[in-house]
Amino acid sequence: MTRASQDLSVEITGKNKEIAIVRLTRGKKRNALSDGLILAIRDAFQNLPASVRAAVLDGEGEHFCAGLDLSELKERDAGEGVHHSRLWHAALDALQYGPVPVVASLHGAVVGGGLELASAAHIRVADSTTFYALPEGSRGIFVGGGGSVRIPKLVGVARMMDMMLTGRVYNAEDGERLGFAQYLVAEGQAFDRALELATRIATNAPLTNYALMHALPRIAEQPADHGFMTEALISAIAQAAPEAKQRVRDFLEGKAGTKVKKAS
Repeated sequence: MTRASQDLSVEITGKNKEIAIVRLTRGKKRNALSDGLILAIRDAFQNLPASVRAAVLDGEGEHFCAGLDLSELKERDAGEGVHHSRLWHAALDALQYGPVPVVASLHGAVVGGGLELASAAHIRVADSTTFYALPEGSRGIFVGGGGSVRIPKLVGVARMMDMMLTGRVYNAEDGERLGFAQYLVAEGQAFDRALELATRIATNAPLTNYALMHALPRIAEQPADHGFMTEALISAIAQAAPEAKQRVRDFLEGKAGTKVKKAS
């Protein structure tokens, strides 16, 4: 099953149609983000088929996403600017807090709004061509797609500030070391690795995946005593699910595989 628009395609694949491949298709524009593309991303993640259990986010061509399409940059008053930014927030929330985990396949430019988009994914796989930058500071603007919330959680406030003040660019190796991506692979291998990870993730109990996406980030920001209580509640809910009970029974009866692949 494949759905396509001018700027985005959605392919549903896998033996049980459990993987969604969401691909930016503005390769000739380095997948620069227009409002139309942002809304297409929102709609894609809000309307995934019920069979889907994980997604891969990819960009066609030589770059994942080179950021905001500056040809669409308009003069706005303060109120219009707030509403525009909030539209992007809602769209990327549909990815980060949607129904399934998302693995981003990164290559080439992951710049500005492209880095904001990538930071909304749950796992990021970069190939050796990847580079990261936040050029908004030199353009007299500020991030508006949630970057000031998400990116410091990956690499810290001081590092993001440095990138915006000085225009500093990080390469793929430094990006993996600092936390922009969790995996680093050879040139051209990011999509295959991302698809492999998404396929593995899709075998997890859906409620556990959902808890990891929605509860874990919030627990991490709560005071310890609140976090412990939230953890206890989520743990009880997850283990009470029929699928979780069956998986535990299978494990105790030796019916479940126990081998764990080494991550690389």
